[in-house]
Amino acid sequence: MCGIIGIIGTPDAAREAFLGLTTLQHRGQDGAGILTYDADGFHRVKNLGLVESVFTRDNISTLTGNTALGHARYSTVGKGDIIDVQPFLLSYPFGMGMIHNGNIVNFADLKKKLRTQSKRHLLTHSDTEVVLNLFAEGLVQATDGGTDLTFEHICSAVQKIFSQVNGAYSIISMIADHGLVAFRDPDGLRPLIWGKKHVGERAGDTDGALDSGEAHMFASESVALGFMGYEAIRDVQPGEVVFITNEGKVYNKVLTKKEARHCMFEWVYFASPESIIDKVPVYGARINLGKSLARLLKKQIEEKKIEADLVVPVPETSRIAAIALAEELDIPYREVLIKNRYIKRTFILDSQEKRQKAVSLKLSPVRSEIEGKRVILVDDSIVRGTTSKKIIELVRQAGASKVYFVSTCPPIQHPCYYGIDFPSPQELIASKRNVAEIEKYLDADAVIYQDMKGLKEAIGGNPCMACLDGKYPTDVSAGTRFSEDRTTDRNQAQRRTAGI
Repeated sequence: MCGIIGIIGTPDAAREAFLGLTTLQHRGQDGAGILTYDADGFHRVKNLGLVESVFTRDNISTLTGNTALGHARYSTVGKGDIIDVQPFLLSYPFGMGMIHNGNIVNFADLKKKLRTQSKRHLLTHSDTEVVLNLFAEGLVQATDGGTDLTFEHICSAVQKIFSQVNGAYSIISMIADHGLVAFRDPDGLRPLIWGKKHVGERAGDTDGALDSGEAHMFASESVALGFMGYEAIRDVQPGEVVFITNEGKVYNKVLTKKEARHCMFEWVYFASPESIIDKVPVYGARINLGKSLARLLKKQIEEKKIEADLVVPVPETSRIAAIALAEELDIPYREVLIKNRYIKRTFILDSQEKRQKAVSLKLSPVRSEIEGKRVILVDDSIVRGTTSKKIIELVRQAGASKVYFVSTCPPIQHPCYYGIDFPSPQELIASKRNVAEIEKYLDADAVIYQDMKGLKEAIGGNPCMACLDGKYPTDVSAGTRFSEDRTTDRNQAQRRTAGI
């Protein structure tokens, strides 16, 4: 899961990419990069760390040009090295840059095929580089090695990707002297929204404006568009490719038509509450998740199985659902877990030890409000259980007489191979435990999960819920290999961090 931005048609492309990435920082905190292009060629700045630490006034000034790609990385493939930080570059054909949000399930097989059949030796550990090379090969074949490039050539290359690449991917690519290309996997698993704004007619060869007088932006979430003054046109459709030329002409085509299977975890956890993902407001979905949970809890309260004094959110993602839950149950809502805002999102840290330490640094309970109270703790989900167990322990240490732990998401029982970092079933607390066993492990007086009906009603459509029901929208036969590779990568990264 990453944050991606593509911009064309403004001399402020690099600055807008930087500011847009700051609104998507929640999607990836491992590294960040921006690539631009002008008459002097490609310009790139990338490094490990948060967006604000990677970019400075001086290095942004080197990123000249009216076209930019920006990426905030959340590492699910690779070893977390700077070499894997995007955007990536390829010199032939045309000169191309690429950024990617998602995961390629058959990454290892495609990498092997590129090396043995195409004699392409990849330079990183990233699945994005595989897609970049496949796109390059497709363009070479479509143009027959020529220098002319049409939208039909691009469609041909993207169609080859759709036919070979198995997984979740929203892609933005920059093609030197031609324009910006965006496309989305046929299931639409990862989000990608398209917007535009008027910046004025072209005043000369150096002003960066397109002939149309409009700048275009593609981004993972609508919050980035709104922040930079772009009006959302629409979401890029599953299986669609969009091409914005350097002259401002717009081409688009749906190459593969399937029912959309958007990832439910965007609304449950990952997306910013200000965003609208595939026409569904994230804030509204989380309100509905809270209301649905209230329906489940009311019955237990009426049966005296639960008696509560406070509804308490686990910051930050669960706050909206917790407010709705408290309103529906008419139980006081209190924010008594005070968050240290300088600690990373614990879910996306790469080891249980890091997550446990981060929870203690991240949250401080208000003992004066908790002591002697029966507390309903609301969190967005329970994945590994590491964070949940530690939070319950903190609340008990603050004097709570009862702790009921409530999840806005149903039990996560199966691995995700599409960009959420739980590729191994052994890591999942609900994989082989029933609710009673989970309550015992977490030391909770009760654990209440959202039900599948409530989740689907809150989000609408037919979202991908494979991590809940095991019904994957694509072939995941290569998933075991992917899981093993990811575990190896994380272990190696942890050893390097520890100096072993």
